[in-house]
Amino acid sequence: MTNTLCLECVHISIMTGKLLGLRAISTNTLTNLFCQKMQRSKVPTICQKCYSWAMLNGFRKNNQPALQRNSDLLGSRALQPGEVPNIVDRYFRFQAHGELINQRHLKNLVLICERNPHCTFSLWTKRKDIVRKVFAKAEKPANLVLIYSNPKVSTIMAKPPKGFHKTFNNVLEHEDTERQNCTGQKCLDCLLCYKFDTTDTIVEKVKKY
Repeated sequence: MTNTLCLECVHISIMTGKLLGLRAISTNTLTNLFCQKMQRSKVPTICQKCYSWAMLNGFRKNNQPALQRNSDLLGSRALQPGEVPNIVDRYFRFQAHGELINQRHLKNLVLICERNPHCTFSLWTKRKDIVRKVFAKAEKPANLVLIYSNPKVSTIMAKPPKGFHKTFNNVLEHEDTERQNCTGQKCLDCLLCYKFDTTDTIVEKVKKY
């Protein structure tokens, strides 16, 4: 179910494309201060080729209000027990759009993991600072796969940063072709990012949007 009317509910998105069959809880990329900073950076990063930034400014513009409600809710206060969604899925994605806003945001995602121990959640983030601060004081859920989204293009991180399980890397189409293992197949048919016992280094070619 997708929450579209409740202003105090966590909005769950039904994904399309290679994410078909998965659902996700995301936030608004366009209002995230970290994302804005990365977009303006003079140092080239994958953020300057961000699919979410392009989509939410374009044909997915109508998704902004729902994602902004998630940003406002998840980043502002602790979810109350009755607000933590029940997830029926086996695999679930955090942040198909957007980035961690602050420690409160991550703590709320942890609450969702704890409420749904049958489900494996995967979170992509560049915010090592937030991850380290939160899990320095709290136990990491056993059903949360933490994936470090490497901001550098054409530089593969083989070893995940401390506290992370995997790295997600982007290379140009002609680079490291033998190491590219995220090649456009449906995520549910692959699950490299959604299982602990697969590779810890994901490599995808940079897409054009």
